[in-house]
Amino acid sequence: MKKWQNAFQLMRIPFSVFLMPVFWFACANAPSFWAEEWWRIAGIFVVIHLFLYPASNGYNSYYDKDESPIGGLKNPPKVGVELFYLINLFDLLTLYFAWKISIPFLSMMLIYKLISKAYSHPWIRLKKYPWISAFVVSFFQGFWIYISVHIGMGAVWSEISSFDLICAIISSLFLLGSYPLTQIYQHKEDAKNGDLTASRVLGIKGTLIFSSVVFGASAILYTYNFFTHPNTFFLYSFFLFTIPMLAFFGFWNVKVFKDESYANHSYTMKMNAISSLCMSALYISQVFMR
Repeated sequence: MKKWQNAFQLMRIPFSVFLMPVFWFACANAPSFWAEEWWRIAGIFVVIHLFLYPASNGYNSYYDKDESPIGGLKNPPKVGVELFYLINLFDLLTLYFAWKISIPFLSMMLIYKLISKAYSHPWIRLKKYPWISAFVVSFFQGFWIYISVHIGMGAVWSEISSFDLICAIISSLFLLGSYPLTQIYQHKEDAKNGDLTASRVLGIKGTLIFSSVVFGASAILYTYNFFTHPNTFFLYSFFLFTIPMLAFFGFWNVKVFKDESYANHSYTMKMNAISSLCMSALYISQVFMR
């Protein structure tokens, strides 16, 4: 039983919370009024956050066999064969429930799964290539998931507006800024595994500078896209809800530039939690303003 508990822990289901903002952002800008089909949006949420992401997390843990802190786990347990069985179960659940929602949504989830496996599997291991992996993760966890939510709601590619395409790009930019931050405390572990991550290339201080620049570009693009939005709440709420995130990020930057030991798992998880909660609260408030 302990081995199964360890395997379930390595699926890192709570870590999916950090990726929720993209889902809510897509809901806030859905082309149709989806509240009448609440079961569909609930199903999309379950497929993505309870099955898809945990299966990808578990698959990554299965091949990495981390001994130092990883996203969501300060002391990861030992990897056993039980994790392999759980991954396959979650893969099947992802595809089954995605199929129940729609065939187009199923195809989006299947492609995501194949890419996530290519990210971790030793035969391909996109994770070894710093900028390819950064692009792949930010594109599929951002742009791809944003569009997938709309496809799951019944939209087709030809109906997706330029406004929504820019929103999907914004989602990827925010993740591109966050992605190196999730690697900032893993330099030794990644070096041991032979993974040259984006954060290792940039260095600790360079990672913070890179993320600051990308976050700034994201904010500019968001302002541009929502400047003429008929509901001004969508623009002004962005600046209000991001204040705590920016304040902590600035505080963390100051500490790290004085002492790089603060670029650790604890501060990274705090940064992830604050930014995720702020962005989720922003987009959920926009859902209700619809």
